[in-house]
Amino acid sequence: MGFLLGRPTPLVAPDRTVLETIIFPYFQSLTEIRSVLFVGCDWYTRHYESAYFPGKDYWTIDPAPGARKFAGRRHVVAPLEELGRHFPPERFDLIVCNGVFGYGLNEPRQCEEAFGECYCRLRANGYLVVGWDDVPERTPVPMGVIRSLKAFEKIEFPPLGTWRYLTDTAYRHTYDFYRRPALTRA
Repeated sequence: MGFLLGRPTPLVAPDRTVLETIIFPYFQSLTEIRSVLFVGCDWYTRHYESAYFPGKDYWTIDPAPGARKFAGRRHVVAPLEELGRHFPPERFDLIVCNGVFGYGLNEPRQCEEAFGECYCRLRANGYLVVGWDDVPERTPVPMGVIRSLKAFEKIEFPPLGTWRYLTDTAYRHTYDFYRRPALTRA
């Protein structure tokens, strides 16, 4: 009913609780986070822009045309691996890719291209959060062998005290925290 009335309708699950009560508030508090890309839209993400990123340059991306009704005001219909067709390099301060690895990013090539595009579209010191289910049927390739992720720095996420956080779920939903390294000058 809340969804039909345009009210926030969060998905009640331990991993979403971590995302919405710990991860989002932390990034919301950082003054350097001005532009955000949220990857993947569904009924439970519709309120993310207004609830967690008001006043930010907030974008969403999803390859399914029907996901538009759950997206932010600024939305792109495309897969993550085509990010470069829609945004210039160093465009975002934060990219949140939650529940896409293993649910759309299903082939090693797609994963390499998608995370490579994320790297290129993040500013120096920009953040990438990857939420994924650490179960065999939802892990198309081991995270540790994705070369494009190796370009990032693994960072300890201060509120959780680790770079990789496993939630208390049967599907072992895990959050990994990365940062694009600062550019060095020769």
